[in-house]
Amino acid sequence: MSFEGTGYRGRILRVDLSKNKITIQEFDKAFSRLYLGGNGFSIKIILDELNPLIDPFAPENILTFMTGPATGTVIPSTTKFHSASKSPLTGQYFDSMCGGTWARTIKLAGYDGVVIKGKAEEPKLLYISDGYVELKDAHSYWGNKITETQQSLKKDFGEPNLESIVIGPAGENLVRYACLISGLRASGRGGLGAVMGSKKLKAICVNGDGRITLANEDKARDYIRDLVKKLVDAAKALRMVGTPSVVSTVSKLGIWGTRNWREEYFEHWENLSGDALMKSFYTNKNTSCLACPISCGKHSRIVEGKFAGLEARGPEYENIYAFGSICGNSSMEYVIAAVNKCDELGLDTISTGVTIAFAMECFERGLINKEDTGGIELRFGNGEAMLEMIEKIAYRKGFGMILAEGSKRASQIIGKGAEYFAMHVKGLEIPAHSPRGIYSLALGYSTSTRGGSHHDHRPTAEYSIIDRKKIEGKPEWVIEVQHMTAVGDSLTICRFTERALGFALTEDYVKIVNLATGFNINLIELKTIGERIYNMERLFNVKCGLTRKDDILPKRLMIEPIPEGPSKGMHVTPEVLEMMKDKYYKLRGWDKNTGAPTIEKLKALSII
Repeated sequence: MSFEGTGYRGRILRVDLSKNKITIQEFDKAFSRLYLGGNGFSIKIILDELNPLIDPFAPENILTFMTGPATGTVIPSTTKFHSASKSPLTGQYFDSMCGGTWARTIKLAGYDGVVIKGKAEEPKLLYISDGYVELKDAHSYWGNKITETQQSLKKDFGEPNLESIVIGPAGENLVRYACLISGLRASGRGGLGAVMGSKKLKAICVNGDGRITLANEDKARDYIRDLVKKLVDAAKALRMVGTPSVVSTVSKLGIWGTRNWREEYFEHWENLSGDALMKSFYTNKNTSCLACPISCGKHSRIVEGKFAGLEARGPEYENIYAFGSICGNSSMEYVIAAVNKCDELGLDTISTGVTIAFAMECFERGLINKEDTGGIELRFGNGEAMLEMIEKIAYRKGFGMILAEGSKRASQIIGKGAEYFAMHVKGLEIPAHSPRGIYSLALGYSTSTRGGSHHDHRPTAEYSIIDRKKIEGKPEWVIEVQHMTAVGDSLTICRFTERALGFALTEDYVKIVNLATGFNINLIELKTIGERIYNMERLFNVKCGLTRKDDILPKRLMIEPIPEGPSKGMHVTPEVLEMMKDKYYKLRGWDKNTGAPTIEKLKALSII
């Protein structure tokens, strides 16, 4: 079937590493209209083909890389890919977005995505160049860090424009929160880098010279002109400061996770603010995903002291939380050094920092000691200990072997009540947005199909237009936003467009879909697509063993109110959370007792 003029290429590349077999799957317009692309394509493939009870490191696990219909076109902020698999960290379905230019290049090469299964006997890389596809030996790259791998691939293939997705030592060593890196961007969460490492796949390299067309090129021009202006106007802080602009917002509200969420006000926050970065660390380098007018990516350089000359991408807001406030560290130099180390080793910064913070609290409470940590004084504020532990985690050395399992499993290994101090939801360490200070996030984290992620339910509106302290209406709002993120992930559209496009699904999303595909859908159908995809993710997780009891927050965050600062006293009790869940399940058409989608709901959404 021809997909000319739809934004799609109509083909998915399939690679079986166990059989050294490469095939092409073609799909039709009915398939693409039901699932859009990106995350929608991934969950459909994984739900249909993967045994939910397998070990995530088993060869049978599936790892997908998918684009959307607008990816690589002139529609801005859509040049991302989605990777998905059964997560070795959460044991459930997990998807993660990554920017840069790899997504556009794979479409230029003629494919809407890549599906990997099986396991190679020896290290391999996948090389794709237009119609040519080959699995190549990767022994010479195995063990290398990220930058060295990326540079070597371009040099060895003689292709300076070669785009790649690579893993670092953390992925090779099966650290459960190892990430994927493409260029300067990361598909960060859920341990998908470890899944790729378990398959002995070091890199996916792509070159492409095709053409991607929209269904309505002429209509798109006027809309894109207006959309670019809306994006620029809505993202002024991101363009100037990047995501670290959020540090001052959350600090002034008193809802910034500090010292393993023992507190939510970090007294040294100004040292870690966007202003501090602009004054002393930012270079003139800004990075932007292809066709994006926001240019949110910043670049830092340390000019003096112990780390003089060190450069790193960002740091982003989540990085500053992970190696700043949550670890009690007030030194931006140590934050930048930690980010650089994680990027080179291929580690998710959020899970790494939050897991180290958990260990720091265990150390200070006497649950572990220097004999356990190999002599490391793992205390809050100890930047050197933080850096040393990052290295040990990536190579699974010493106490790093335990922390490489993630905070949930590490707490179970340590015992002695350590589980109380593990700040995760469904095994995924929570990011830098407070479920105590933003009530919708308490429900959003709890019901997220990813676990402790702010990318299923977004907190952005609560920072600006919605009262974060009200319980009423939050179940309805969480569902609306979850449908928006499901659609956005399937279009592979950046989250930073939400201020311009709307915090829930709006006619702007409809326009983007129709300009790319020509489907002529309406807002009702688009919302149904979002609901379908979210229910499919939930269904897979239920098949993995998820029940209502797993839709829960860390006990500390439900029992201990915020102890001080502007939001002192705020938290969502277990009783209030259960009340919100009752309404949420009812609105979703899920079984109240189990949290599973009902047969009636699955039929209504054409899932079964």
